[in-house]
Amino acid sequence: MFHRRTPTLRTRPLRTRPLGTRSHVRALTAAAATAAAVLALGGCQSGTPDAAAKADSGPSVVAPGKPGEAAETLSAEEAKKALGDDSPNSADFAYAQRMIEHHRQALEMTGLAKDRADSGPVKRLAERIGAAQGPEIGAMEGWLKKNGGAGKHTDHDHAAMPGMATKAQLAELRAARGDAFDALFLKLMITHHQGAVAMATEVLSEGNNVLVEEMANDVVAQQTSEINRMRGMS
Repeated sequence: MFHRRTPTLRTRPLRTRPLGTRSHVRALTAAAATAAAVLALGGCQSGTPDAAAKADSGPSVVAPGKPGEAAETLSAEEAKKALGDDSPNSADFAYAQRMIEHHRQALEMTGLAKDRADSGPVKRLAERIGAAQGPEIGAMEGWLKKNGGAGKHTDHDHAAMPGMATKAQLAELRAARGDAFDALFLKLMITHHQGAVAMATEVLSEGNNVLVEEMANDVVAQQTSEINRMRGMS
């Protein structure tokens, strides 16, 4: 009698993360779960006990190894165990709460550029920053609500967050026009972005939640690129 062999699911290596990170294992686990569902369906259609038993056991997952190391074969259950617990910790909550306020100040600054900036590139940069950080605020607020952190506040002084402009600096920016506004805007926004990158780097080291990790990685990549662009415009 011909018996169906349980296929081995091979996944591509994730280029941006080394083997062993939570996001990498989540990708492997998701792929294993998908394959398990397909196999289970096939087992039901075949109607043979042997096929059903193989489907129940779940597929294997070939996890690419680190450079110079062999690939490792994990069962779906082993992949799930490797994922571990990514429950948010205090660093995750603090990051989301603080970064929301940090982004809000950036929106306040970029909102001034339309009527005060003289340079077209500065105006377009301000528009891009505003278009990106508005939705990011919504994503972090949604994450806090989903994880029970909405309405809770940390003891951190928002004014003391890295990169935040002072009230006097914001007043000076509001009063500036033309070239003076452009120069001050770039100076303050570079510092502001550097502070955001520092906060994101900190939570990548101290946080535990995968979604916060992904949001922080996005901040590091996007705002580092914008810092370099602004330095070229200064």
